[in-house]
Amino acid sequence: MRKLNNAHEKPDMTFDSYFVLAGLASLLVGLSKGGLPTVGMLAVPLLSLFMSPVKAAVLLLPIYIISDVVSVWLYRKNFSAPNLKILIPAGVLVVFIGWLTASFTSDSAVKLMIGFMGVGFCLNTWLRKTPQDKQPADTKKGWFWGSVAGFTSFISHAGGPPFQIYVLPQRLPKIEFAGTATLLFAVINAAKIWPYQLLQPYSYDDLMRAADLIPFALVGTVLGAYITKRIADAWFYRLVQAGLFAVSIKLITDVVL
Repeated sequence: MRKLNNAHEKPDMTFDSYFVLAGLASLLVGLSKGGLPTVGMLAVPLLSLFMSPVKAAVLLLPIYIISDVVSVWLYRKNFSAPNLKILIPAGVLVVFIGWLTASFTSDSAVKLMIGFMGVGFCLNTWLRKTPQDKQPADTKKGWFWGSVAGFTSFISHAGGPPFQIYVLPQRLPKIEFAGTATLLFAVINAAKIWPYQLLQPYSYDDLMRAADLIPFALVGTVLGAYITKRIADAWFYRLVQAGLFAVSIKLITDVVL
């Protein structure tokens, strides 16, 4: 993730096309914050069709934070405390490591890393002949995957796959799974505010553009929570795994093709 030479560069598109595209990206962010994992990861690639990935990530951070406020309230009673005690310090610590290494971090290398990890996890899960036993929260694994989630979240808001790789084997109830993800990334996103401001200071125009997108994110957050609570647990986890695999493939193809 690199600091742009022109911090206030405007997207090269008409207002209408920008608004539609950014509104869709914000809706996806809201849906992910409401409990539908992986869909939010499509937001940065979507906006990257018309602007740099760095600009897209910075533009969306206020949207993530506003959505976090709503999603934390929605899931305030549903989360895995043992996992959060491990994942939050690991993720926050590595956010600042990501800031220190931002000037020489390769976006392509990070995309490939996330993509291959996600594909490998899904294939291992689907092709295993005997079902994997339910696993408990693990400090060493949690610190590793929490660190990876913090770093990839800082680079491009792509912390979902590492989190899922660690938590999915625990087979948490779907609401607890969604709540754990919500609280973890709410804290990580708050930790990104200061480093993002140092890398690319927000202008008044940046904040106004973000403010225009807040309604899309809020609608998405409430809608995501509504869908999550009503979908069957088995289908919820099938969709999580399918989404993880699809996003992982896209990340790989973005670099290779």
